[in-house]
Amino acid sequence: MSIDMNSLEPKLLWKHFLALSAIPRGSKNEEAVSRHVADEGKRLGLPVKQDSVGNVLITKPATRGKESAPTTILQGHLDMVCEKNSDVAHDFTKDPIRLVRDGDFIRASGTTLGADNGIGCAAALAVLESTDLSHGPLECLFTIDEETGLTGAFHLSADFLRGTRMLNLDTEEEGAVYIGCAGGMDSIATTRATLVAPGPGKKAFRVKVIGLRGGHSGVDIHEGRANALKFLGRVLRQTLTPFGLEVAALDGGSKRNAIPREAFAVVTMDPAKAGDLAKALAVLTGELRAEYGKIEPGISIEVEPFAQAPAKVFSGTDARRVASFLHASLHGMLAMSPDIPNLVQTSTNLAIIETAGETVTVSMSHRSSVDSAKKDVGHMIAAHCELAGFTVVQGDGYPGWAPNVHSPLLQQAKEVHARVFGKVPEVKAIHAGLECGIIGEKYPGLDVISFGPTIQNAHSPTEQVSIPSVAGFWKYLSAMLAAA
Repeated sequence: MSIDMNSLEPKLLWKHFLALSAIPRGSKNEEAVSRHVADEGKRLGLPVKQDSVGNVLITKPATRGKESAPTTILQGHLDMVCEKNSDVAHDFTKDPIRLVRDGDFIRASGTTLGADNGIGCAAALAVLESTDLSHGPLECLFTIDEETGLTGAFHLSADFLRGTRMLNLDTEEEGAVYIGCAGGMDSIATTRATLVAPGPGKKAFRVKVIGLRGGHSGVDIHEGRANALKFLGRVLRQTLTPFGLEVAALDGGSKRNAIPREAFAVVTMDPAKAGDLAKALAVLTGELRAEYGKIEPGISIEVEPFAQAPAKVFSGTDARRVASFLHASLHGMLAMSPDIPNLVQTSTNLAIIETAGETVTVSMSHRSSVDSAKKDVGHMIAAHCELAGFTVVQGDGYPGWAPNVHSPLLQQAKEVHARVFGKVPEVKAIHAGLECGIIGEKYPGLDVISFGPTIQNAHSPTEQVSIPSVAGFWKYLSAMLAAA
């Protein structure tokens, strides 16, 4: 269904979201969207500055009578996660996101939507353009590369901002105010496989694990969604020997912060066994659907002919070793918080596998709201890699955001929410990573909360944003600015 943007409220926010959606803005490809945001500030006659990495800051003076109010920072990130299913034709470096209305939701046509964090950025732009809001002095900070490295936040200089309180607009649940988030780190594991010639008479095929839901590796990790890479390892361990499969290449997943939905293995085999393999995979598909039930109803494991015959394949020993590594890898929720109800404390995401000749690379990400637990998961991953003959490189990661239940801004947020909506908001911490902890470290004493509309299935092609919740989000943001 096409979208009549004039039917959506608030019109100014949706106008800016539509404009952002037309600009390719995958992580590390934010030059055009940074320029667009800066140009919007200049069009409005507002002071604009941009730092060396591409962060944009636009300031707006207070409205009449609010000149003595504290300066409030509105903050969001310009980049989006670029995910699509393998059968969708879309080039994230040049194609606009195609928006679709589906009842009370806006989604994209076969790709991620970019409501994370396009809605937050659109809201800040709408505030800058609005002439009917009451607010104190404002600084609107648009950061780059949040999704793949938090680069903008890490490179923010200590003199870039002057505000004393910050509204981060990057969480995804209407009626909730967030005051803390997990920290995270990445592990990159590599191994070399011995390459040999394929067996005589064997033909190339591709084994496909498809149809999984995927999702955000922080927000959705507690739901027990399936991991395509682990399934691929399971499939290969069950079929390598019985069907005489030889592995030429493995690939799956695309983002370290997204649960992988699809995974593929290019194999060679006796073509006479292809029919029996297809039957075995159909049985395994049925078993997995029974195991995962309503969580993953679309699971499908298939085999199809592959046009390009590989010149080399992994040795049998290395094929089984890599398959076993995937099958046995840690993935999912590892611990719940003993202090905050319903909060995942520690998790890990088996995210990406790539093959380049003899080199196999596996990328993983780990999160925890407890720094020592985050490091311990890294140690477990390293131990698993060592046992499987992989070399692992790990970064220091990024810090969490420690909750401050005594925050004056939080108290104001509760009072405003109760006045506007007739009830206090839920006060929560989130297992996903936010820029708040990094920015807070650079500006000691900065009072920070985070809120946003309802966004479902972020980091996957089923991402969607609730239209009514965007209206509520705008109403709350406007009231928070007026109350400063």
